[in-house]
Amino acid sequence: MFWKSLTGLLAGAIMTAGAAMPANADAVKIGSKNFTEQFIVAEIYAQALEKAGVDVQRRLNLGATLVAHTALTNGEIDLYPEYTGTALAAVVKGDLSGSADKIYSDVKDYYEKNLKLTLLKPTQINNGYAIITLPETAEKYKLKTLSDLGPVSKNLSFGAEGGFGERKDGLPGLKQVYGIEFKEFKIFAKLGIRYSALMSKDLDVSYGFATDWQISDNKLVVLEDDKKLFPPYYLVPVVRQDALAKNPKIAEVLNKISPLLDNKTMRELNAKVDRDKQEPAEVAAEFLKAQGI
Repeated sequence: MFWKSLTGLLAGAIMTAGAAMPANADAVKIGSKNFTEQFIVAEIYAQALEKAGVDVQRRLNLGATLVAHTALTNGEIDLYPEYTGTALAAVVKGDLSGSADKIYSDVKDYYEKNLKLTLLKPTQINNGYAIITLPETAEKYKLKTLSDLGPVSKNLSFGAEGGFGERKDGLPGLKQVYGIEFKEFKIFAKLGIRYSALMSKDLDVSYGFATDWQISDNKLVVLEDDKKLFPPYYLVPVVRQDALAKNPKIAEVLNKISPLLDNKTMRELNAKVDRDKQEPAEVAAEFLKAQGI
């Protein structure tokens, strides 16, 4: 049965399957949050470690950020993929206005000093906010950056979910940093509907996330956040320090994987699951094979 039809039952099924499997105290327990990108990356981690001779247990689809984080701190899992900006906001509760390196360093320091966790080498995936438009709109108004968008924004309509109109890093931030004030703000709760509205020209500009497969599929233009309004959200393996001490291969293997993953690659992998209906495990295996792993 196709994996998406099991989404509602998957977390419970994993727990049941885990209970039925023979216990292996030495197995590295890999978790994930509850969306496509996380399933794929966690599978890449799991399969790469298995190929290196490491026993692995999968505990995927745990839930949202704090559910996965709690599972990690409680020792229910040994590692999972996390985003630096998310970790800083949800766990460290620090300042999101810093550079990518500073945010990574702040999270790593806090995790090591307070939580007995650590961050391995970050990937090149920065799944932060992406302000997007059609190629013909970008060409007409000569748009490459958000600074370019400011002077012409009053001619354009914008679509996002309702909360974007109130967030500091939403419309208020775009106005304050770039002078962007759209002609019209249309509310679309679901990401997929926003992409459809943009493609049908019901919108001129919208926003998504940098690894959305629809960006590449539709050859959309992502406007550069040249004044760094949006915080960086680099994907990084977060690992228990005791698991690393017990099995140093975790760092050795995953640090070789991280440089291979970037936004373009992740869009392609996400598309294979969401658009082409492949299994995340199959997509992960194809990726590793293509990399010679």
